[in-house]
Amino acid sequence: MADPAGTGGLVKARSLVLVLAALVLLGGSLGYVLHARARDGGHRLVAAEGSFTLNEPGLYYRDTATGRIARGQGPPDGPSCERFYAAGDRALCLQALPGVPARTRAVVYDRRFTELQAVTVPGIPNRARVSASGQLLSWTAFAVGDSYAAGGFSTRTSVLDLRTGYLVKSIESIPLTVDGTRYHAADLNYWGVTFAADDNRFYATVSTGGRTHLVEGDLRAWSARTLRENVECPSLSPDGTRIAFKKRVSADPDAPWRLHVLELDGLREHPLAESRSVDDQAAWLDGGTLGYALPGRDGKGSDVWAVPADGSGEPRLLVPGGSSPVAVPAPPG
Repeated sequence: MADPAGTGGLVKARSLVLVLAALVLLGGSLGYVLHARARDGGHRLVAAEGSFTLNEPGLYYRDTATGRIARGQGPPDGPSCERFYAAGDRALCLQALPGVPARTRAVVYDRRFTELQAVTVPGIPNRARVSASGQLLSWTAFAVGDSYAAGGFSTRTSVLDLRTGYLVKSIESIPLTVDGTRYHAADLNYWGVTFAADDNRFYATVSTGGRTHLVEGDLRAWSARTLRENVECPSLSPDGTRIAFKKRVSADPDAPWRLHVLELDGLREHPLAESRSVDDQAAWLDGGTLGYALPGRDGKGSDVWAVPADGSGEPRLLVPGGSSPVAVPAPPG
């Protein structure tokens, strides 16, 4: 008795299934790429204009409309960056590369925005910091997810020493001491490095077992120890005595944090006048002022705000449509 569908019909049916499966997979990948481009504003990666340098002191930031770095009230003529920071004679720019899976390109520039070095790592650009001398740089990329408020995220934090050229691809390998005891766990995540003036000591957040800790690290000794719980995205003050950080104060996933400042001598802390939830690594604009990004008032992008570090005053808007603020002083001499 003949096969009702026939051999040719069976082959065609199987071929159709394979084609449909391929289209589904392609559609999923295409949807991810389009989502990523929509999130990034569809910005192209462009270099800085020749006249744009770090030689003029002032507030530098990322212009969210173009994705490029701007200075003060001037046009955004700097390079394209998702995260930006500068100190000493160096700038660090994190760029989101197109394609799947997500990748981050960490670019090191000099004061004239000449590219000196670039490192590509997996994940989504998240945090960037440069030591005061410009010799140490660190960046964090999200390997999974894109929010600290959600569970199940994974990060990779790197440290680059320009003095030696040595790159620590992930500081998860650093020996960690928790409450005086050597600690081992598979779920360690580090993010938000900030460097001390000695270009050796650093502070960062470590997450493990559902808790976050402030850690103090020693690069030469290759060791780290926890100092305090519930500290995220630390930022060391210019005088090295205080750390600005975001503290989880609510179970609300849409508004879990509040900015605080911690005195390293005695580990006393106080909240800042900014009562809105800030998901950023605040930057010290001077010895008494912190800058940070909040979602844009128009529902798009973000805005740069500032608040006194002593808990007084009130927040003030610095840059509509900006993020990644950093105060760059005049070059020495």
